Amino acid sequence: MGITLLFLFHSLFCCFFYAHVSISIDAKCHPADIKALKSFANGLDSPVQGWDYGFSDCCKWRGVTCNTPAALKLNDSRVFSRVVALELPQERLRGKVSESLADLVYLRTLNLSTNFLSRSLPVNLFSLQSLEVIDLSSNDLSGYAPWNISSSSITFLDISKNKFIGDVDPAFCSTAKQIQVLKLSSNRFHGRVLPGFGNCSSLEHLSLASNFLSGDLPQDLFALFNLKTLELRDNWFSGELSFQLGNLSNLVFLDVSSNNFSRLLPDVFFNLRKLEQFAASSNNFSGVLPVSLGNSPTISSLSLDNNSFSGSIDVINCSAMVRLVSLNLGSNHFTGRIESLSSCHQLRIANLAKNRFEGDFPESFKNLRSLSHFSISRNGLRNLSSALTTLNHCKNLTVLILTFNFYGEIMPANLNLRFENTRLFVIANCGLTGSVPPWLSNSAKLQILDLSWNSLSGEIPSSIGDLRRLFYLDLSNNSLSGSIPRSITQFHSLIDLNNSLKGEIFEGFSFFSRKSQSAGRQYKQLLGMPPLVDLSYNELSGIISAEFGNLKDLHVLDLSNNKLSGKIPNTLSNLTDLESVDLSYNNLTGTIPPSLANLNFLSTFNVAHNHLHGRIPSQGQFRTFPNSSFVSNDDLCGFQTFSCEEESESDDEENSIGEDEDESLRSLVSVPLSFGAAVGFVSTAAVCFFSGPMFPREKKREFRRLRH
Repeated sequence: MGITLLFLFHSLFCCFFYAHVSISIDAKCHPADIKALKSFANGLDSPVQGWDYGFSDCCKWRGVTCNTPAALKLNDSRVFSRVVALELPQERLRGKVSESLADLVYLRTLNLSTNFLSRSLPVNLFSLQSLEVIDLSSNDLSGYAPWNISSSSITFLDISKNKFIGDVDPAFCSTAKQIQVLKLSSNRFHGRVLPGFGNCSSLEHLSLASNFLSGDLPQDLFALFNLKTLELRDNWFSGELSFQLGNLSNLVFLDVSSNNFSRLLPDVFFNLRKLEQFAASSNNFSGVLPVSLGNSPTISSLSLDNNSFSGSIDVINCSAMVRLVSLNLGSNHFTGRIESLSSCHQLRIANLAKNRFEGDFPESFKNLRSLSHFSISRNGLRNLSSALTTLNHCKNLTVLILTFNFYGEIMPANLNLRFENTRLFVIANCGLTGSVPPWLSNSAKLQILDLSWNSLSGEIPSSIGDLRRLFYLDLSNNSLSGSIPRSITQFHSLIDLNNSLKGEIFEGFSFFSRKSQSAGRQYKQLLGMPPLVDLSYNELSGIISAEFGNLKDLHVLDLSNNKLSGKIPNTLSNLTDLESVDLSYNNLTGTIPPSLANLNFLSTFNVAHNHLHGRIPSQGQFRTFPNSSFVSNDDLCGFQTFSCEEESESDDEENSIGEDEDESLRSLVSVPLSFGAAVGFVSTAAVCFFSGPMFPREKKREFRRLRH
């Protein structure tokens, strides 16, 4: 009995002892894995940060994960772990993906996304049997994608945002039946999508967006019953959208926009009981909207713009679509009235532009208290006063575009309106009479104001200077008179380069897409359009104040086709970001300040048809301006026109300085300062997107006469 107990005690001791010894042994990286990783690193343009090639345990290298050995031999101290994950996203890696990675036979996760890797992928990379996750997105990889996926365990494959070419061949689905996420978007795949997706029965997310794929959709695509996200936008798919779409009952997100689909939308949305976002913009769909779509209780975002839909929008049943937040029906052929939308109480974004809606603006729209972005340009609405009074109740309104409506009506001036949160306000191309309304000064957060292409008269109210955040002002093509109010040169957003105008104020309207950043300042820009002031084609008089030099963030100044007099202020040279200046067709005198040659970004300069004289600056950008920019002046000379008599440019500079001093003295003594800040076209991008292209500039006057 004692011997038995002793034996048991000894056995237990040995087990604990050797277990302790085994645990204390460090498992090293397998030599084959070290070799594979070093070979991968050698294919890069620079070393991988955090990799010590002299250290034999690669399991401790940055982004490398190893497994724990399954069993240890008591008589062998050489214990190795195997690399199961290589994760180096956003590491600025450059170079090629080495075929040596295929030697990491235990690799389960490969993430090299968001780097600068280039060239083609090794054909055997996807043949690793243990792979579960592959993320090579956002690189510069090219060539044919290796579709020879051998792993039956793979669940995630993302090779989006590269330059892969060739067909999309889902034959790998016969092996990779567990794949749940497949992202192939933003490449150069072309041709028809081959059959085979039906075998990827576990697929939940499929993105083929932004390629060159064409033809009909493969029918087995509609057998992916677990699919939640389907992204097909920005391709060349054509034909009808199949009724089998209704089979995808788990869809949450569906985007087929920017293709060549045509005919009617299938009336299958009663089956898509989980659908939250549906985008079918920029296709050739036609006919009336399906009843099932207009009664979907789960849809929050619906984008059908740029098609040929017709009929009434009464089919959109707001009592059923209780979650509808964003509605884009722009650029279609819808007719009738819009009252039915006033029951969509959750609606925040509504684009109804470029349709055939008509009648008075519905007073019931004041119930849309959540509305923040609203465009109904290019329709046939009436009664501007009622529309503004109604929309004034929408206290969250940020973007308001009413162009090409209310033709020939009077701009209401005596209303007590306060668009307190509005950042963009556009009522252009309406042929409105009256004056610039004083109530605009109540919109303290306004950043973009466009009242162009109307018939407004009278003076520009000095209260417009109360709009301290304004960086777009377009009052062009009206009949405004008087001097330019001094307050215009006090726009804080154009003076203080360190101010910060932040926020997603234009989110949801696609023409606001590029974020501008300048010396700490940040705001949403119209598509590629810089800060500008446009007061052209009016009857403004007086001088161009030297205080225009305060607007240091101004990019475009257009005061052309007015009756301005006096001299071009030398202070314009302070506007170092200035890209375009148009002062043509005025009564300006004096010389062109030589200091303007220091404006390095100036690409357009026009002072034609004035009374200027003296030497045209010959330095900097002035060497690039054509003769047409200087024609019809009293006595301008330079290589653009004709040679000047011998005189030193220093004399010109002294004359210019003296003229500015004289101007300053006159201002101090008696003459009230008049100020102008010229601004290109506030909503060229906005109105072009929602209202269509503008008429050519040389026909502005003709256009206005036609409006009368």
